[in-house]
Amino acid sequence: MYDIIIIGAGPAGLTSAIYAKEANKNVLVLEKMGEGGQLNNIFNVTNYPGFLGIDGFELAQNMKNQAVKLGAEFKTEEVLNVNFSSNIKKVMTKNNTYESKYVIIATGAKARHLGLDSEEYFYGKGLSYCATCDGNFFKGKTVAVVGGGNSSIDDCLYLSNVAKKIYLIHRRDTFTATQGALEKVYALGEGDGKIEILKNSEVVGLIGENKLSEIEILNNKTNATSKISVDGLFVAIGRVPETEIFKDKLKLSDGGFIETNKYMETSEKGVYAVGDVRNTVLRQIITACSDGALAISCIIKNNI
Repeated sequence: MYDIIIIGAGPAGLTSAIYAKEANKNVLVLEKMGEGGQLNNIFNVTNYPGFLGIDGFELAQNMKNQAVKLGAEFKTEEVLNVNFSSNIKKVMTKNNTYESKYVIIATGAKARHLGLDSEEYFYGKGLSYCATCDGNFFKGKTVAVVGGGNSSIDDCLYLSNVAKKIYLIHRRDTFTATQGALEKVYALGEGDGKIEILKNSEVVGLIGENKLSEIEILNNKTNATSKISVDGLFVAIGRVPETEIFKDKLKLSDGGFIETNKYMETSEKGVYAVGDVRNTVLRQIITACSDGALAISCIIKNNI
């Protein structure tokens, strides 16, 4: 049996593992894919203290290596079910059932989809939710990015090193991204015209035979539609929490995020939620790390 099981290995989960091992606790980290979570999709992190700029994958590997060096145990397994009803928590994967005194949920959030019928068909055929993962497939080509937050702006800046032309499509006339990031995009647009911004616009159709060749755009001010020829479309319109297996076991917000108090405690005693998966006002790398540190601090105070 473990002292603490951490589900998910993004920055929140990795920080939890680091702080738990610093306190000499027996820790298991379960991650269904690669450690780092959404960090792996950010090509240049500029707002994490101590780094003027660092590749997201590199930052994630630094965090994991630190946890491993301290003695945290990692296993690549997807958690399929949990039982939080007793003092000893059970976490079930396909082949194993693990037990612990405490569980920290750090499952993060996945990409929000456009909601179009043809979306599944075109996924991998020109449609992507990760510019840093798939951007190199579109060298010298024309692409579009959907979104108005920092993720979409970051995608545009990354793709500007790869693509010939980028359309940034946003459903409103103002952006939620930081001003500094926006200015870089505006500079690219005003310079060689590599980035063209389409405000008050929504993607309402995906067109193509074996792969994406056009997108249909609706101007939500005029209700006029138009078509743009593109080789690729990158969707960056927010995240959906990875909370499917917790729906009947923990209190969730209307949006599906896990409700916690200021100590990261969920509705079940001994179960904590940290990072993007919980209902919070800000989802950044530094806040995810803070959540992980605080959760472990609260667990340690319970004298396990």
